[in-house]
Amino acid sequence: MPFPMLPLLSLLVLSSMIYSGSAQGPPSPGYYPSSKITPISFNQGFKNLWGPQHQRIDQGSLTIWLDTSSGSGFKSLHSYNSGYFGAAIKLHPGYTAGVITSLYLSNNQDHPGNHDEIDIEFLGTTPDKPYVLQTNVYIRGSGDGNIIGREMRFHLWFDPTQDFHNYAVLWKPSELIFFVDDVPIRRYPRKSEATYPTRPMYVYGSIWDASSWATEGGKYKADYRYQPFIGRYKNFKLQGCTSESSPSCHPPSASPSGFGSLSPQQFRAMQWVQNNYMVYNYCHDPRRDHNLIPEC
Repeated sequence: MPFPMLPLLSLLVLSSMIYSGSAQGPPSPGYYPSSKITPISFNQGFKNLWGPQHQRIDQGSLTIWLDTSSGSGFKSLHSYNSGYFGAAIKLHPGYTAGVITSLYLSNNQDHPGNHDEIDIEFLGTTPDKPYVLQTNVYIRGSGDGNIIGREMRFHLWFDPTQDFHNYAVLWKPSELIFFVDDVPIRRYPRKSEATYPTRPMYVYGSIWDASSWATEGGKYKADYRYQPFIGRYKNFKLQGCTSESSPSCHPPSASPSGFGSLSPQQFRAMQWVQNNYMVYNYCHDPRRDHNLIPEC
């Protein structure tokens, strides 16, 4: 029997308590890379990959959903060697434990068993706890049974179920930068060939059941009494270098001209997020074998 529905007012109060930190957002990064890139519609940059009956396109925006029969996923039309990849995403409210909504880069179809991956994943939750945004990097098969994840996880300073927010990754030959509403939350520099993804990748998105690990290590599972679980995407942004691009192609800049990486103002904003909202850093996990993660 389903749990009794909480009164709407109680849910609103609970939501405001969970995201009470939203009153004070991060300091301004001073530069907004997403504003430099023209959004495209779904069909201009992507196609359905699986679960077509669980995908709806309306005026260039995309809705995908998970129920007992299937989830859904999509894939970019082109692969990229570098670039800026993002979308505005609105997450499903309420009980979403076990459910992952994602936007990521991967070459697992080209290199099965030996692939690279750059992840933005929203780990579903129970109504009394906030979503977790997981960023992750896999290099050359470290996600294929030989799990060497490079996870950094964050809570957000707003409720991601109330409105669309912009999430993106900038992949350059020298560094990866993850953004939330143009605020950098994580920088992953290239320290060696062995710890950095360099092979072409496609851009993917999906909603799927990851009950075995997604919410508190698998403690809470997907509960299909609350189906369907819905992910909404719009304002897709793809600007990068493909295999067909000229040798002079380079990815967009993360910062104002004159800075090779983030500006001091952007670094301060990133540090604020990490100080206040980061909930896990693989480099600081004593259970990890640091011989496998030399970049730490």
